Amino acid sequence: MPTYLDFEKPIEAIDEEVKKAQEIEENSGVDTSKTVKELEKKLKTTIKGIYSELTPWQRVQLSRHPERPYSLDYINHITDGTFIELHGDRNVKDDKAMIGGFGMIDGQTVMFVGQQKGVNTKQRQYRNFGMPNPEGYRKALRLFKLAEKFNKPIVTLIDTPGAFPGLEAEERGQGEAIARNIYEMMNIKVPIICIIIGEGASGGALGIGVGDQVVMLENSWYSVISPENCSTILWRSWDFKEKAAEQLNLTSSDMKALKIIDEIVKEPLGGAHRNREEVFANVKACIQKNITKYQKVEASKLVSKRIDKFCDMGVYKGR
Repeated sequence: MPTYLDFEKPIEAIDEEVKKAQEIEENSGVDTSKTVKELEKKLKTTIKGIYSELTPWQRVQLSRHPERPYSLDYINHITDGTFIELHGDRNVKDDKAMIGGFGMIDGQTVMFVGQQKGVNTKQRQYRNFGMPNPEGYRKALRLFKLAEKFNKPIVTLIDTPGAFPGLEAEERGQGEAIARNIYEMMNIKVPIICIIIGEGASGGALGIGVGDQVVMLENSWYSVISPENCSTILWRSWDFKEKAAEQLNLTSSDMKALKIIDEIVKEPLGGAHRNREEVFANVKACIQKNITKYQKVEASKLVSKRIDKFCDMGVYKGR
């Protein structure tokens, strides 16, 4: 059974009508093809109407949809099964919330690094709900350095509600690990493409989010804090999360307008989960285009432009 969000109830109702009409034809032999066609036409119109006027909070909900593809889904599809996962930070342990390794895209070897969530309760616990510990960021940095050593481009897939905030993570240097990654990524001498595929929250996202091309999927979000936590801090309640989402300017269009990101990848109508093949193809095309673009740039200029790009963010230039 597909999962429907609160604002998708009209879509669910029409889907149910379509299903019932198809069952009638199967069970009784009555031709319901005309009814089904009319309902499918109505469904398409309803979906277009709903998704053309999504609020920031509704986009946040879409980014968390349980059927939305995660990092390994993109990697395995894009690399056609050539992905070889690498493990461990060579210091503490292997963080299951951060995955990475080499894979090939049409003959081009690429280092993939991303945050991975689970598809069920057991997997979510195993992946720590996509919230990396310090060793996750240190593993990511080790893989970045490995890619640089072999002169291979890097693609990061960002999807995290934030770095793990537990006491043990802070004891092992969570803040230092993220800061070190930001510093080191500025100076990596190979192309880096960062793609926010779902949630891009706080330093958890920034720890693998410094790149030459920063991209967001249409229904993803990118912010210093989640709407719920922002609402809790400002109003001492989660009840104002919708208002917080609007004020945070966290949608892909907001980020593009503010020049925090460089590009938006279109999603299928209804979100990435409704047509996985289409969104995989769109992300693959985006990666290939940008790798080709940045591989033509000399390493020293690549680093210089990357540093300038991030230093210019938030700077007001008066007349």
